[in-house]
Amino acid sequence: MLSTTISVLLLASTLSAEVPYLDGIAKFRAEREKDIRQDWLPLVGLYWLKDGENAVGSNPKSEVPLPASAPASVGTFTLTKGKVTFRPAGPGVLKLQNGQAAKAAEVKDDEVFTSGTVEFFLIRRGDRVGVRVKDSASAALKEFSHLQWFGVDASWRVVAKFKAWDKPHKLTYDTVIPGLREDYESPGLVTFMKGNIEYTLEPVQDEGELFYVFRDLTSGKTTYPAARYLYSEPPKNGVVVLDFNKATNPPCAFTSYATCPLPPPRNRLQLAIPAGEMMHK
Repeated sequence: MLSTTISVLLLASTLSAEVPYLDGIAKFRAEREKDIRQDWLPLVGLYWLKDGENAVGSNPKSEVPLPASAPASVGTFTLTKGKVTFRPAGPGVLKLQNGQAAKAAEVKDDEVFTSGTVEFFLIRRGDRVGVRVKDSASAALKEFSHLQWFGVDASWRVVAKFKAWDKPHKLTYDTVIPGLREDYESPGLVTFMKGNIEYTLEPVQDEGELFYVFRDLTSGKTTYPAARYLYSEPPKNGVVVLDFNKATNPPCAFTSYATCPLPPPRNRLQLAIPAGEMMHK
């Protein structure tokens, strides 16, 4: 009788501990879906500016063509030695995201131009300057239903070891854009055990978190072929927690207008990780 009571109490304690974790994963996945709908499914274009003038508008001959719902010409971007200025096609043709009319001026990197359901803004990748175009009426957004996930498996919440580099170290990523490479600061290496085998990942710093670009033996089968992404909190006392239940597809799984980094050789794991986000269909 006593042993039965103890077993029931242990089971209740285990279930009690699992509920907050499962709730946290559910919240993460709901926010992830919201971000995909907001940030990536509306993308309809990415155009790299050439030196000099670049016409912007729905005229298909524009260097930066917009969806047909926008005016034929909304203005011109001029790129000079990395600096970008914008000249509107006329008064009131285009607005900024804050509702003010766009005026002739140098363009700030976080400035968003809007015309009806269309918006566009600058991005910088290395020495390239591009214009990313979004449309809240995009076909991809209308056709999207839900993300696909593996079932939550707490065994893929892995406690790993972190070892810092002895001196500053850069990690260079190839990207889905031919010829475009990106450098990031790598703080160290993370190692974890699965099936008595040690595996290594090299993260980079990203806004106070560690960011991992990896590929595993599920890639191209049940998960996106090119890569998946994972974030973790910074190391504490040489320990990092890798929760692969939060592994996600890169933006290029949803749009051809992303500039996704690809896994470096060290992050191509000879291990199947059936956890996190599955291939988008």
